[in-house]
Amino acid sequence: MRILVTGASGQVGSATAERLSARASVIAADRASLDLSKPEAIPAILDEIAPELVINAAAYTAVDQSEKEPNLALRVNAEGPGVIAQWCAGHGVPLIHFSTDYVFDGSGTGRWSENDTPRPLSAYGVSKLAGEERIRAAGGCHLIVRTSWIYAAKGTNFLRKIAALAKTNTELRIVADQVGAPTSAALIADSLHRMLEAGLPTFRAKANEAHGLVHFAASGEASWYEFASEIVSGLRARGVSLMVERLVPIRTQDYPLPARRPLNSRFDLARLESVFGIKPPIWREVLNFELDRLARDFSV
Repeated sequence: MRILVTGASGQVGSATAERLSARASVIAADRASLDLSKPEAIPAILDEIAPELVINAAAYTAVDQSEKEPNLALRVNAEGPGVIAQWCAGHGVPLIHFSTDYVFDGSGTGRWSENDTPRPLSAYGVSKLAGEERIRAAGGCHLIVRTSWIYAAKGTNFLRKIAALAKTNTELRIVADQVGAPTSAALIADSLHRMLEAGLPTFRAKANEAHGLVHFAASGEASWYEFASEIVSGLRARGVSLMVERLVPIRTQDYPLPARRPLNSRFDLARLESVFGIKPPIWREVLNFELDRLARDFSV
């Protein structure tokens, strides 16, 4: 199988390309080789690569900067994926595309299902929802994977940010009223491998059964404060020297940012289990693997 993975320099893209390379011919495309901000150039690139499956992990993920650059966010997160989806539909190629919990407004305390109506709060959320709509409109076989709170032992993410701050600060103030499920890029990559291991015909059937949309996250839930607490205690347990003495829980309103965040990012994972047979482990279990890697390579 010939698989194109876009956004290969990002957390999900790099983990996915690495995981799938053992069972398929993977073309890992970074922004230099496939730039979603230049949608007019995408069809010719896809013609040359001629993939049998496209996994679009590329995105404009600068949530706060999106408030200043909404048109760029739309171009990368909606127009570019829309062009990819049109090419895939025209060539009979399945498409896996990643979306986000930011398509929801974060109201209530229930778990968001695939049938719930999206109401994004930010320019970033608007752009990601627009991308979903363009992919559906293209009419080809697709699976939109909404996920949340992604992190890894490398790259720029909450895990590494907390680790770095904990080495240089005695106190950290962490938002405690936003709740979701920390989800590692490696867990996503492993689950994609499981979805594809029976071959493309089976994947097509499952994607259609899922109506082209599935929610994916680690099991359980946590606030950012709880996530940070686990990171600090986990690094200390692995012998990493940290300066931090206190973690202080704060409210979202105490840490204002340009883009509004959903307070509730809990996902209903029933479709993931019923259609694909995947029941993700508890987020703390997944975090342990990344903490092992981070403690081993820690250099921040």
